[in-house]
Amino acid sequence: MDSLTESNIVSFNKVTDSKPRVVVKIGSSLLANDEHLTPRYAFIHGLLSDIASLQKNGYEVILTSSGSVALGMNAIRSTIEKASIKDKQAAAACGQPILMNAYKQVALEYGFDIAQVLVTLEDLENMKRFLNTKNTVVRLLERGVMPIVNENDTVTTEELRVGDNDRLAAKVAQMVHAEHLVILTCIDGLYDRNPDEEGAQLVRSIQNVSEYLEVATGTSTLGSGGMFTKLQAANMAQNAGCTTIIARGHLDAPISAVMSGERIGTVCKAHNTPASYWRIWLTDRLQMAGGLIIQQEVADQLDDSGNGIVCYDVVSTHGSFQKADVLHVYDEKGTEIARGLCNFSSDELALIANRPGEPVEDILGYRSSPTLISKDNLAVLATRHLPWEQPDKAVWQQTVDPEN
Repeated sequence: MDSLTESNIVSFNKVTDSKPRVVVKIGSSLLANDEHLTPRYAFIHGLLSDIASLQKNGYEVILTSSGSVALGMNAIRSTIEKASIKDKQAAAACGQPILMNAYKQVALEYGFDIAQVLVTLEDLENMKRFLNTKNTVVRLLERGVMPIVNENDTVTTEELRVGDNDRLAAKVAQMVHAEHLVILTCIDGLYDRNPDEEGAQLVRSIQNVSEYLEVATGTSTLGSGGMFTKLQAANMAQNAGCTTIIARGHLDAPISAVMSGERIGTVCKAHNTPASYWRIWLTDRLQMAGGLIIQQEVADQLDDSGNGIVCYDVVSTHGSFQKADVLHVYDEKGTEIARGLCNFSSDELALIANRPGEPVEDILGYRSSPTLISKDNLAVLATRHLPWEQPDKAVWQQTVDPEN
C-alpha cells in the first residue's frame, strides 16, 4: 500500500475555487412534521428560495440534509422512538425518494436543479474515496447543480456510520473549502445553559469551542445529534478556516439573514491561521480506527519537529487497525496528545515490539524501519483541537508480552 503524505494530496489542498461556497446543514426537525412525519413544504420553499438568491449573488451552496429516516417511518409503520437499526435502514430507503422529490420539485420552481450524493463513513475517512466524492461534488457545482449530501442510512450500521449530519457537514465544508457552514436547527443557537431555564442567554460569538462543551448536551427527538455535535462540527470547520453559524431555521431567508447578521445566531469564528489540509485530514476524524498509549517519557518530548513514534515506544494498543489507518495517541496519564498515520497493522506492531533489536525484515519479510508513525504523518494536537476521551482501559492490549 502506498504511504500517504502531504505531497500525495495536492488535489485535496489546492484551492482553485473562484466563487464563495456555503455548506448548509438542515436537521430532521425542520424538514419533517413532528406529528405526521411528512415534508414541511413551507420550510423547503423558504429555504430553496433563499438559496436561489444566494446563487444569483455569486455563492455556490451545498446542502447536507437529514430527514430520510423520519419521512420513511410511515411507510414501515413505525416511530422514531421504537425503531431499531433495521427499521431505520428500511425507513431511510422509503424516505429518501420522498425527500429528494420534495427538494427537486421546489428547486425547479426557483430555476435550478439538485443532485443526491449519498456517502458512508468510508467515503469520508478513506483518502481516495474522499477525493472521488469531492470531484463529484465540485463537478455538480461547476454544472450549476446543487449537491444534497446525506449519509447512506440504508446500508450503515451503528458501528460503521458517521452518526450525525453536523460533523458530516463539517467534513463537506472542509472538502469544498467553504467559507461558511450554516447549521439550521429549531432554536436560535447555543445558550449558556438549558434554554428552558430562567435567565438563559444566547451565546452570540465563540472563539474556543471547548469552553462550551459542558452545556451542549441533549439530542432532538427526530435527529441523531444535538448541540454537542454541532460544536464538534464548528471546531472542525474552524480548523479549515470556515466560520460556522448555528441558528434557527426560519421560513424567511433562513441562510442569508444569519450570514448578514440580520438575524441572531451563534457564530463560531474561523481560526485566523487555518491548518494545512494534511493536518486537517489527520486530526479531524469521524471515528477512531485505533489507539496507542506511548511511554510517558516519549510523550513528554513529542512535537512536530521530532522523529515520530517507533514501535518500541508503544505501551499498549486499542483496536485492530491496518497500515495507513489514522491512530489516536495517548500518554500514560490518559491524555490524547497526537494523531498519526501508521506504517504497520496492529498485528505487525505486536510482532516487532516483542522482538526488539531484530531487523524488521527478519520479522515481517520486507525491509522497513521500526518507525510506526513518521514525523511527516504525525500531528501533535494543539489547543484548537478537541481531544477524544481514552477508551476504557479494559479494551487495551499490552504491546509487549510480559512473558518475553
